[in-house]
Amino acid sequence: MLLDRARSRQVLFIGGKGGVGKTSLAAAVALHQAEEGRRVLLASTDPAHNLGHLWQRTVGDEPIALTTGSRGGFLAGVEIDPEASLQAHLAQVGRTLRDFMPEHLHGRVEEHLRLAGRSPGTHEAAMLERIAQVTEDQAAEVGAELIVFDTAPSGHTARLLALPEIMSAWTEGLLQSRTRAERFGAAIRALDGDDDPESSRGANRDRRIRQILLTRRERFERLRALVTDGTRCSFVVVLTAERLPVLESVELHAELRRLGVDVGGFVVNRLSPTDQGEFLATRRAREDEHLAELQRQVPQAVIDTVPMLAGDLVGHQALTELASHLR
Repeated sequence: MLLDRARSRQVLFIGGKGGVGKTSLAAAVALHQAEEGRRVLLASTDPAHNLGHLWQRTVGDEPIALTTGSRGGFLAGVEIDPEASLQAHLAQVGRTLRDFMPEHLHGRVEEHLRLAGRSPGTHEAAMLERIAQVTEDQAAEVGAELIVFDTAPSGHTARLLALPEIMSAWTEGLLQSRTRAERFGAAIRALDGDDDPESSRGANRDRRIRQILLTRRERFERLRALVTDGTRCSFVVVLTAERLPVLESVELHAELRRLGVDVGGFVVNRLSPTDQGEFLATRRAREDEHLAELQRQVPQAVIDTVPMLAGDLVGHQALTELASHLR
């Protein structure tokens, strides 16, 4: 199921509860697709990045080559830095505000940005802008045919995927406010005379503000359209066969469906063997009970399983072996 989703989509989100193996599975499916001849960008949005550890090299906020597939495919990786994304977001906002404010108020702008950096939602908004940038700009830079997102734990990811709609609506509200302000400004300029240089500067400023807001809204709308288009984008939930991951995964599945996101199914990772001693056999029996509960709560879902593997999942060979258990 996971490989089928990767083959038929442009964007694949892989998420779930923390510590269930999302990064390993995301890397394995990205590597598999590169080996099949596709150009793939593997992007981590999890603040606790592990791509670099997995590939035993430094992976940063700009895409770097991870491997070249035998059939002409290519795999690049990027770890989105939340703090760098926030600072870039605030710097962009700061430049815009300073352009529109008189110089003697620039100090107020800096104070506003300092407070905004601590405000709830600012990090999420910055991360959303960065995800949009990855799907459009950085994917184009590496010629990616597929983007695989290794996401943050469930709650954070669900909030991020809800944001494009929220931010688009919020920006639309700002545009409506600008329309009212522009009409008022036009009326004032008509009374004062159109040849007034200050009036002309005001009109130009209004046009620039509107263009910035339109550009932002359009980017959010494109991201929202992508995320909710089941022919282009899908989400696969990773979990382990334990009580809490099962319950959290069921909730995540319901939330994603509510947001209009295509959920390809579940991948249950690290399933215990039945033939390696009584302890593991007993554990597997308990895991099967949790799997049955998952199937009961989400009866139509596709559920794949991946066995517990010996050794550390590090490097090309280990990821290739992991990919061999996917379908």
